[in-house]
Amino acid sequence: MNPILTRRGFALAGLAIAALPLPAWADATQPPFDSPTPDPALLPPPESPIDYPILTVDLGTIPAQFRRQEVKYDGPEAAGTIIVDPGDRYLFHVRDGGMAVRYGVGVGRAGFGWSGEAKVGMKRRWPRWVPPPDMVTRDKNAAKWANGMPGGPDNPLGARALYLFAKTLYANYSDTGYRIHGTNDPSSIGKAVSSGCIRLLNQDVAELYDEVPIGNRVVVRPAAPEPIEG
Repeated sequence: MNPILTRRGFALAGLAIAALPLPAWADATQPPFDSPTPDPALLPPPESPIDYPILTVDLGTIPAQFRRQEVKYDGPEAAGTIIVDPGDRYLFHVRDGGMAVRYGVGVGRAGFGWSGEAKVGMKRRWPRWVPPPDMVTRDKNAAKWANGMPGGPDNPLGARALYLFAKTLYANYSDTGYRIHGTNDPSSIGKAVSSGCIRLLNQDVAELYDEVPIGNRVVVRPAAPEPIEG
């Protein structure tokens, strides 16, 4: 795998999203909605009141190509942009000087991906998880948390979450339901196992959380559906 993200490679991979309009943004500190639940009054706090310590994962358990590393970057995006490449299981945070920080990620299973341009509309530490209704109907574990799972080390959203908002036909911006978040399952990094969101090691998403402001531009490349990986 060539670690250099080239201008030509980006252009080819991004043809399907190049024509999308850049969202019209206002600063957003709260989302327009949460996933509907049977009883919203029972929702746990948006963030855990406890800022748990982040346990560092032994990188020896992560394939070398999916460990955090700096790589050369020759794409058209400005410094600060986040680029998600589901096909190769990478997230790039573009830096100055023709460089980017590349993180390995876990991505969505077949049929669950989202692609396009967005911006970070909200950030949360140890966020709650509210499974969407369709997941509640098909997943017994999700059904147990239909009213929301409190944030914490056992929560599937991990230590931090960046919430992606994008322009829609009905509003200037709206929560896409798509997140960049941590994980309590490090073995999922580099695999297609999630229900559409992008997951990083907790130690990696915490770094990204601290460096990325509200309103930061995010580009999610399209990827062909893939079978579930074990």
